[in-house]
Amino acid sequence: MDLGIRERVAVVAASSRGLGRAVAEALAAEGVRLALCARQADTLAQTAQSIRDRFGVEVLHQALDVTDPAAVKNFVAATFDHFGRVDMGVANAGGPPSKPFSGTTTEDWRSAFDLNFMSTLYLVRELLPYMQRQKWGRVVAITSLTAKQPTDGLILSNAIRAAVSGLMKSLANEYGRDNILFNCVCPGYTATDRLNQVVAAQAAAQGVGADDIVSRWTAHIPLGRLGRPDEFAGLVAFLCSERAGYITGTSTAIDGGLIKGIY
Repeated sequence: MDLGIRERVAVVAASSRGLGRAVAEALAAEGVRLALCARQADTLAQTAQSIRDRFGVEVLHQALDVTDPAAVKNFVAATFDHFGRVDMGVANAGGPPSKPFSGTTTEDWRSAFDLNFMSTLYLVRELLPYMQRQKWGRVVAITSLTAKQPTDGLILSNAIRAAVSGLMKSLANEYGRDNILFNCVCPGYTATDRLNQVVAAQAAAQGVGADDIVSRWTAHIPLGRLGRPDEFAGLVAFLCSERAGYITGTSTAIDGGLIKGIY
């Protein structure tokens, strides 16, 4: 299927590795030109070059912290100056620490809110003027299954990912008249470095092996396995496409059927 987005331009945050990189690669495979950002300059540069070599698309990249509003503003402006347009934005950031409520501090909550909620707000705020002028835009926020079904030990993610979903639904309602679509994609247990960190934290807290934690998770997943980043990225690419022109305000789980109930 031709997604109809060749030569369009996407800003993908936290895209040097993990789900962000997988999304960048999926968009590049569709001929989308990319503006990539992440904190680690060396890893980001390697990712950008790899995508250029594999897919032959133009890639702009810049190391920055997505919790810095001035840096996000400057990067989106630089993207427009370089490409002459900005069509898509993928809001993404590393997850907050794995902790129970009793183990959190006020600073933990502030940091997690800045990392996952405010970073999304900053990106949207800078993208909107460009998208409104062209009457076309796609914004996808990478959240978590915790936005739909809270997970023990992930209180920070449970609360703040749900807040991102509320923001994106509100924006979908407000900017639909401008043909700007806002959606969330909620990954379940997907084989990334971030998941390995969560596994290690929970294994240490429970005094068990990492394999035991993964086995417990997969035992409750109807498909019986962890997800792959490319499976997740394919959905994000579709939501960024012309083919998804009537999909907005959704929060879609890609979790192998893990979430219970009907959502």
